Amino acid sequence: MKLSFSAEDELFRKEVAAWLNDNLVGEFTQLKFRGGPGDEHMFPEERKAWEQKLAEGGWTCVGWPKEYGGRGCSIEQQVIFNEEYARCGAPGHVGHIGEGLAGPTIIAFGTEEQKQKYLPGIVAGKELWCQGYSEPGAGSDLANVKTKARFDEEKGKWIINGQKVWTSLAHESDYVFVIARTDPDSVAHKGLGFFLMKMDQPGIEVRGIEQITGTSEFNEVFFDDAECEADDIVGAPGEGWKVAMGLLGFERGVSTLGQQMQFQNELNQVIDIAKENGAYQDPTIRQRIAKAHTELKIMRYNSMRMLSGQGGGDGSLQKEALIYKLFWATWHRSMGELAMDVMGPESEILDGGPYELSRLQSMYLFVRSDTIYGGTNEIQRNIIAERGLGMPKEPRVAAK
Repeated sequence: MKLSFSAEDELFRKEVAAWLNDNLVGEFTQLKFRGGPGDEHMFPEERKAWEQKLAEGGWTCVGWPKEYGGRGCSIEQQVIFNEEYARCGAPGHVGHIGEGLAGPTIIAFGTEEQKQKYLPGIVAGKELWCQGYSEPGAGSDLANVKTKARFDEEKGKWIINGQKVWTSLAHESDYVFVIARTDPDSVAHKGLGFFLMKMDQPGIEVRGIEQITGTSEFNEVFFDDAECEADDIVGAPGEGWKVAMGLLGFERGVSTLGQQMQFQNELNQVIDIAKENGAYQDPTIRQRIAKAHTELKIMRYNSMRMLSGQGGGDGSLQKEALIYKLFWATWHRSMGELAMDVMGPESEILDGGPYELSRLQSMYLFVRSDTIYGGTNEIQRNIIAERGLGMPKEPRVAAK
């Protein structure tokens, strides 16, 4: 593990912490420890205002190059920012898909015109993005997408038809990046395009999906002759898979350290409850808490290892990154179960509808999805075996 922090980095840490402590006050105090997966429904407008407050202070997109509005921070400083952001309880980024996925992908693969058109709104915290990847028949098997894109010569635009599902924050988003099939006769990862599209237009319909938590942060998105400007395809037609895989590399980036600080906040809350209600006296509970603490440290060390060796601007990472999703998703699911056991049987009982879940109750229900979205645990194990260990590929039925 080569990643370490210099004296200059530690001064940067103090600067970040000081700004957050000075600004996460007043109207923003209620946002502490809110937002993020499973809690996206909380304070959406207030969190949008917070996003713009961050932008005013120059604290959005800190790792982006300065020429595109970022701070040009080193990997070490990006890690520090994400850690301090979570440590102080700052709310989940409502614009994280734009800042962490769409923006870096446009910087890496987009044209200069696309960068000038889309990046400023992300940096300003005023334009939100969602991800148009999964479909009813193409979740973990992303290459099976059926959404189609045809170029209309008369209009000079791409026409998109199809359906996406599990689209986080589509109901709040201004833009969506979409994987669609530009060659109707193509199969698997060939013949795909990567499109940047405006959400507020005829031909795009968003339908919320009610979750077990009673909230709807996921959505179905239907495209019925929706339009995409000719210049808003990233890369050439047929290169969509390359761009899509580059984007997934950014998903395993520095934000993983911030995610782990959020996990630490949850674990701290569970420990506090165990002390208050006496659950800590159960040796099995103590052992499970110790195990959760140890595995969270392991998660951090592996993240530091994979970040210290990450590749260039295409988002590529070392093989250590292949295990990350499987590890954290399984850990978080177990964390939810631990939280419920520490809170005791009463945590399973609510007074009556409409149900108001506590943060940990909501977390327990939501983490069931952690091992599904972003690639199921089963798919993650296949990826580790095939790409990481070089084992024979799983038999697949030939496409017709």
